[in-house]
Amino acid sequence: MALLELLIVSGLSVLFSLFVLNGFRNWRDQRQLENAFYQLLKAQNGCISLIELAATARVDAQLVKQYLEEQVQNFEAVPEVDEDGDMFYRFPKLHSRFEP
Repeated sequence: MALLELLIVSGLSVLFSLFVLNGFRNWRDQRQLENAFYQLLKAQNGCISLIELAATARVDAQLVKQYLEEQVQNFEAVPEVDEDGDMFYRFPKLHSRFEP
C-alpha cells in the first residue's frame, strides 16, 4: 500500500512540475515576443513581418503568427507587400513626447 501511495505522489509531483515548467515557458515566450515586437516596431519605423518577428523573438512560429494577428487587429495595422513580394504589416508610427 505504501508503494502505491509513493507512486501516486511521485506521479502527481511529476505532473505538477511539468505544468509549472510549461507555464514558465509560455510566460517566457510571451515576454520575448512582446519585447521583440516593440523593439522591431521602433527600429523598423512601424513595419514588421512575421519572419522578422519570429527570428527576433526566437519562439514558435505559430505563437508568433497568433500574436502578430492580435496586434494587427489591436493597432489597426495595414498589410503591405514589398518589392520582393514579401508581406509585412505597417503599424501606426510612434511619436515621442520628447521630440521637438
